[in-house]
Amino acid sequence: MSEELTPENPETEETEPVKQRKNGLYPGVSDELAAGMKAGWADTELHGLEPIAQAGHTADRRAALSARFPGERLVVPAGRLKTRSNDTEYAFRASTEYAYLTGDQTQDGVLVLEPKDGGHEATVYLLPRSDRENGEFWLDGQGELWVGRRHSLTEAEQLLGIPAKDVRELPAALTEATGPVRGVRGHDAVIEAALTDKVTAERDEELRVFLSEARVVKDAFEVSELTKACDITARGFEDVVKVLDKAEATSERYIEGTFFLRARIEGNDIGYGSICAAGPHATTLHWVRNDGAVRSGELLLLDAGVETNDLYTADVTRTLPINGTFTPLQRKIYDAVYEAQEAGIAAVKPGAAFRDFHDAAQRVLTEKLVEWGLLGDRTVDEVLELGLQRRWTLHGTGHMLGMDVHDCAAARTESYVNGTLEPGVCLTVEPGLYFQADDLTVPEEYRGIGVRIEDDILVTEDGNRNLSDKLPRQADEVEAWMGRLKG
Repeated sequence: MSEELTPENPETEETEPVKQRKNGLYPGVSDELAAGMKAGWADTELHGLEPIAQAGHTADRRAALSARFPGERLVVPAGRLKTRSNDTEYAFRASTEYAYLTGDQTQDGVLVLEPKDGGHEATVYLLPRSDRENGEFWLDGQGELWVGRRHSLTEAEQLLGIPAKDVRELPAALTEATGPVRGVRGHDAVIEAALTDKVTAERDEELRVFLSEARVVKDAFEVSELTKACDITARGFEDVVKVLDKAEATSERYIEGTFFLRARIEGNDIGYGSICAAGPHATTLHWVRNDGAVRSGELLLLDAGVETNDLYTADVTRTLPINGTFTPLQRKIYDAVYEAQEAGIAAVKPGAAFRDFHDAAQRVLTEKLVEWGLLGDRTVDEVLELGLQRRWTLHGTGHMLGMDVHDCAAARTESYVNGTLEPGVCLTVEPGLYFQADDLTVPEEYRGIGVRIEDDILVTEDGNRNLSDKLPRQADEVEAWMGRLKG
């Protein structure tokens, strides 16, 4: 990784000096070099740009936000780069609230809705093109010759359909502003500092909750993106099956890397840390170390999802026999989870309580655990009342899905788990059974087996649609599918 150059003093009357790096190899910039770097560059301004595909949808979302908080200034930041180590940063991912309202994904961006004429006037504050007068474009670590060209403010206005201004002017403007203000916290310390004496935690939380609940019902653009995410994810699962022999020769990391390659080729990234859990690791719900052995005869629990370029993620799990064939016991446990998932998916429909699919799946799993003699003389109803099945089912059967893998997380309980399903809601249905390797309450042959099956389900006008149905679920179909892919 190259080390950026540093000037001795590139300060001008209009600009701040470019920050110097300690221990840079060049002691400074000569006047001749500085002058030479300013000149001889073509005009690269883009003209006649078409609005991004979701511009109409983001305008509708901002209108709903405006109607909810009349007369108040609303500030929604994208966030800033986060340091990984020393002077290297994590890949930037814009805050969900900002991207949802603008369609923009650039670092340091801030959406401001100013009260005006009974509504609001939206402005997106962005970093403009790198300054060529003070050398920022080639000397600063975030200059365009280091990290790439960014859109001019005029270009951004055309793409987003929102007036754009220089974000460097915003902190001072917010500091001087008067009137009621709400902001989304946790993404931009500079913006929060400018608002510190104007906001309250309670009012800001109301804004966060509203934006979370606004995403419960997906619009047509969002449904299209989630469908795309599931389709790409299915191809990622196929990629993994084709290289299971290489994973056996190395580790779970081969599986992780294989899926990540598909996510980066066709999408923006993975939507969350991939769970590539082979053998007994499948009983650890969020196994993301992915450093264990992959052995023939054991199961692989792969929980992974591709995030699209517009930041909508799939969340899919399949539990696969590594050698392509379930053992009788593996199949028995798998079939129980499959039956529970079928019951859960059948319960997803308009007018149903959100909890219905969870209750339906848990009942099936409990029936199986009782049938297998793992709960003594307890009846199914007794077990469910006491929650005893949770020793082996562990988690809830699903969650909202969208721009965040656990979407709408700040929504009120009455709007989420105690709410009612309606068309446009997208959720996961993901029952599982997990028998820990050290669980002495189950027969020895069960120990170390974990099975989860997860699909992304959209509530429709007449029921539901499985967005991830390109991947087989039934045991015979899984074995046949793996056989074709493995050749």
